Amino acid sequence: MELGLRGKVAVVAAASKGLGKAVAEELATEGVTLVLCARDDGALRATADAIRKRLGTKVHSVQADVSKAGDPERVVEEALGNFGKVDILFTNSGGPPAGPFEAHDRTAWESAVSLLLGSVVAFCQAVVPGMKERRWGRILNLTSIAVKQPVDNLMLSNSLRSAVTGFARTLANEVAPHGITVNNLMPGFTRTDRMVELSEVTAKKEGITVEQAQARFSSQIPMGRMGEPREFAALAAFLASDRASYITGQSIAVDGGWIRGLL
Repeated sequence: MELGLRGKVAVVAAASKGLGKAVAEELATEGVTLVLCARDDGALRATADAIRKRLGTKVHSVQADVSKAGDPERVVEEALGNFGKVDILFTNSGGPPAGPFEAHDRTAWESAVSLLLGSVVAFCQAVVPGMKERRWGRILNLTSIAVKQPVDNLMLSNSLRSAVTGFARTLANEVAPHGITVNNLMPGFTRTDRMVELSEVTAKKEGITVEQAQARFSSQIPMGRMGEPREFAALAAFLASDRASYITGQSIAVDGGWIRGLL
């Protein structure tokens, strides 16, 4: 499907691997110019080089820690300096530590707030003025199925990704008159490094193997398998396009049917 994205410029956060990398690759196939950021500069440069060589699109990489004050703004500044605009923003980060309420002290909560909520707010503050001026923009936030059906042992993620949902839903109404859409993508259990990490935590906690933990996660999914990053990325590309111009303020799951609720 031709999505009409050629010539657009996208900032994709946490893009060196996993879902961020998949989104970057999907946008690149549509001819989008990319500005990618991640903490691991080596992995980030390797991803940028691979996309550039395979798909021929312009890719600029910026080493950044999105939980650090000033880093999201710096990424956007580099995008503007190199390409003059940001049409598409995909916010993303690594997940906070797993664990129940009593496992996390005040410092852990403050770090999670900076990582999951603060980074989204900072990125949006940096890109919205330009999007308003051009009267076109797409903001996509990676949240989680946990905002609709909390996942056991993920106190920090369940809480702060829900905060992002509230922020994004409110922002969507404010910027809609300016041709900007704001939507959240909720990945389910997907084959990424984060899923390996959660499986290892579960295995250690319950005295089972990592393979058994992964099989348990898969057994909860009606489709009987974990998702693939490219399946998530396909939705991101569609929501970034003109074809999705009347979809805003939504949280859409890519979960193989895991969420049991009606809405």
